[in-house]
Amino acid sequence: MSDWLWVWLGAVAFFAFLEVILPMLFVAASFSAGAALAAGVAALDGSVVVQWIVFLVVSFGVLLVLEPLGRRIANDRDPDAEVPEGATRWIGRVAVVLEAIPSGPHDTGLVRLERAPWRAEANVPYTIDPGTEVEVLAVRGTRLVVEPYHEKSASSEQENA
Repeated sequence: MSDWLWVWLGAVAFFAFLEVILPMLFVAASFSAGAALAAGVAALDGSVVVQWIVFLVVSFGVLLVLEPLGRRIANDRDPDAEVPEGATRWIGRVAVVLEAIPSGPHDTGLVRLERAPWRAEANVPYTIDPGTEVEVLAVRGTRLVVEPYHEKSASSEQENA
């Protein structure tokens, strides 16, 4: 085995590390892939010229494929858009009541939000019956605060009239 094998393996590690710490749109990953294949050529006792050719051709070939993908990923996020995280992602979603939700404070019923059952309390002064669609207004601990879905749209229609 030639000394170039160790040079290429070091280059693989260097470029892989660089890709992890710097957001370079897959640039360093492309060179890491090229160095990996050049290391393979070195392990097979290929000439240094062939190793360099393999490194350059593979690196730029992979770069041509991955760079547009990296650019699309980088531009896909709108930095001004507020993305709900954690429990707040449920606010505004529609759930279906499985078990009646009483009107009393802190009394809970059961709703299905997507595929998961949740304990829910009503934000209205009456019981919400099973089968009713409700909108999630807030999340308090492990409970959802909900109101019937039609009420929100009806109240906004009244405000607009």
